[in-house]
Amino acid sequence: MASAAGHPTGTPHPGYGGSTTAPRHEDHKGHGLVMFAGVMLALLALFNGLDGIAAIVNSHVFVGNVSLVLGDLQAFGWLILALGILQAVAAVGVLTKGSEAARWFGVAVLGLNAFAQMFFIPSYPVWSVLIIALDVLAIYGLCVYGGRSAEATEQAAQGG
Repeated sequence: MASAAGHPTGTPHPGYGGSTTAPRHEDHKGHGLVMFAGVMLALLALFNGLDGIAAIVNSHVFVGNVSLVLGDLQAFGWLILALGILQAVAAVGVLTKGSEAARWFGVAVLGLNAFAQMFFIPSYPVWSVLIIALDVLAIYGLCVYGGRSAEATEQAAQGG
């Protein structure tokens, strides 16, 4: 027979049911979205690292004899590789520290990457548009979460 709290042994624990569940704090609001954006940053860093290396070594993955807006495929390879490294740094900051500075650095790097991918479109259009879409999703995830609540900020200021 189950107790009033819903646990078969009569000793309810948080998360099982009843009124003994732990209260949700505003601090955790948006945590999943920031985690999603951090994972997207890491995934984009991997994709851009692979893209950059492939462009630098003139891989046959890219379309040959394309006319790029500025520079050549190797120059864009270095640019994309550098952005991939910056995205990896931002991903580590967002996923480990979760600080507001890391989030805004991530937004800046993702914005730069989306802009750089526009120049990359002539050589690999479908992939570049996909990366731009992932950049926008990650930017959304980092911008929607507003940081710590006023109550949490006040508690931190009081040392509690």
